[in-house]
Amino acid sequence: MRSSLLAAGAMTFGFNHFTTQRATAKTLVREIVPNFNMEEPRILAKLNSNENAFGPAPEVIKAIVDSASMGNRYGHGDAATLIKMLAEKEGVAPENILLGPGSTDLLEKTAIVQFMGGGNVVSADVSYMSLMNTAQRMGGVWKPVALTSDYAHDLSAMQAAIDSETKLVYICNPNNPTGSITDAAALKTFCKQAAKKTPVFVDEAYLEFMVDPEAQTMAGLVKEGHDVMVARTFSKIHGMAGLRIGYLVATPERIEKITSMVRGTMGLCLTSLKGAIASVQQESFLAKCRDWNTESREFTTEAVKGLGYSFIPSYTSFLIFPIAMESQPFMRGMYGKGVAVKTYNLYDKTWCRVSMGTMDEMKLFVESFKQVTA
Repeated sequence: MRSSLLAAGAMTFGFNHFTTQRATAKTLVREIVPNFNMEEPRILAKLNSNENAFGPAPEVIKAIVDSASMGNRYGHGDAATLIKMLAEKEGVAPENILLGPGSTDLLEKTAIVQFMGGGNVVSADVSYMSLMNTAQRMGGVWKPVALTSDYAHDLSAMQAAIDSETKLVYICNPNNPTGSITDAAALKTFCKQAAKKTPVFVDEAYLEFMVDPEAQTMAGLVKEGHDVMVARTFSKIHGMAGLRIGYLVATPERIEKITSMVRGTMGLCLTSLKGAIASVQQESFLAKCRDWNTESREFTTEAVKGLGYSFIPSYTSFLIFPIAMESQPFMRGMYGKGVAVKTYNLYDKTWCRVSMGTMDEMKLFVESFKQVTA
């Protein structure tokens, strides 16, 4: 069973997470892939992947370097240490934590397990499509629900969309690629109600860029016994995107359902585990990353606003806004200035999504944007 499941899961690798090829529905958003090669050495400001320009912390780098010589050993003991640390951080038991190589891996494993026998998944459209894509490849049906006028999840409409065939509700909060937020109090009420019918999966990859993320998280609902699953990652504020580590907070029953089919910690390397253990302890550095990200985002937002562009208010490490250029010439022009950005077709318009970098990188983005769009 496990080998066949992994083979099925491998089908998802390499898919564009925003592709419009759907088994059951067509999303409102489509990522535009550059029709030219971007050579890394020519990029002065890499602002297309929502990576943390400031991390990982120096202590994390040291922990990774120091652990390289132990690469001949498995990291099971370190995985147990990290699980205990994360359980204490989230206020749950170790049995409520599942590690994975990034949160996307945990999204896709959940989709594989939940939709092997069909069923439907309810989520917002627009949102991060990884889980829905995998669910559909497993034979599931996607039931999209449009965002509200202020780009929040339409919780009442999502509640109404749940039926007897719903195997999961997926919520990305803050949302990607919009950067928007759904009110935490309203979301908690929704989760409590919806979880009586079906598990609710809340993707909190960008939550730690917010002020007081502890007040925004849904992880406390797991401790209360609700059938809620919360995904977090070390890829964003921890600055460890290339080191691939994340975790799931869920009921022991939900975690057991996944680990009965796929192994949780076997896909993690020792260096990533050592780095994550060190990073959890770097509260001061993580707070600085939050402040630096906010500074860059506020600067960029004001610059975009000053140029006469509308935008979706962002609570994340990126900003998205519509532009009056076609995607390919815009991306090529920005690349010519040494700036890599991402574009989408969203609501039948071209949108630029720019990740937050250092202040120097954001100043380069703004100046390049002015020249390319002039």
